[in-house]
Amino acid sequence: MAEPRIAVAVVTMGNRPAEVDALLESVAKQDLAPARIVIVGNGCRLPEFARRLSLPGEVTAIDVAENLGCPGGRNVALARLREFGDVDVVVELDDDGLLVDADVLRRVRDLYAADPRLGIVGFRIADEHGETQQRHVPRIGNSDPMRGGYVTGFLGGGHALSMAMLAQTGDWPAEFFFAHEETDLAWRAVDAGWRIRYSPELLLQHPKTSPARHAIYYRVNARNRVWLVRRRLPLPLIPVHLAVWTLLTLARTRSAAGLKAWLGGFVEGLRKPAGERRPMRWRTVWRLTRLGRPPVI
Repeated sequence: MAEPRIAVAVVTMGNRPAEVDALLESVAKQDLAPARIVIVGNGCRLPEFARRLSLPGEVTAIDVAENLGCPGGRNVALARLREFGDVDVVVELDDDGLLVDADVLRRVRDLYAADPRLGIVGFRIADEHGETQQRHVPRIGNSDPMRGGYVTGFLGGGHALSMAMLAQTGDWPAEFFFAHEETDLAWRAVDAGWRIRYSPELLLQHPKTSPARHAIYYRVNARNRVWLVRRRLPLPLIPVHLAVWTLLTLARTRSAAGLKAWLGGFVEGLRKPAGERRPMRWRTVWRLTRLGRPPVI
């Protein structure tokens, strides 16, 4: 891909005006100006700051009446970019993130220009002290957050997606609302022959958080995990994945209320339709395993 055109997409619920202001200012300081910037007010009317800021590129602000969740809000931005038809790669950033370095978008452009089968680029997430939580490193175990390379997944907080890849794989699973949507998209990408690269030199500064801060975390985490494997894994691997994950959950969870909500979500995931079933091929299972994360873990 020669000189791919870059867009930036941000989804916000309107409750972090100062953080979004700072994020957009960091986008404005990039040494490569994005061709387009799309800001989605997810279930809210965007604050005026998002409309007044002097930003490079064409800025589109979209107000959505209903909160569609993170993947649903991102799909709104992708649909608008697809209508414009003049962008090759979209960089999606959490609304409380910050691009510390001024060369992030240029580095993203160069990565895609050098690899025509590069589908997804994952950023390194670190707090204001430079610390990266292990759950933000897309490898199993106590992995070095500064070791880049090809991986099996990526972080939703900061990443880039090829529009050509999305045309083949489809967009985010909006019905997930929150949790595991990245894995669903990553597995589809690998199954379609696209590569995922973790690039720690691409830094998104982000406050240190726990996913359990969301009230719906335990329920949707369980429901979406069941949906994920029902949608994407070959039948023999579904009970293996769910058994491994259940044992890990029981070992890690210290909250009785959390376990109760988790169990409710697990049952919900079994009872409710999971959406289109498009299981990955066995050669994709082998490819994920060779990359260090078999899809049963």
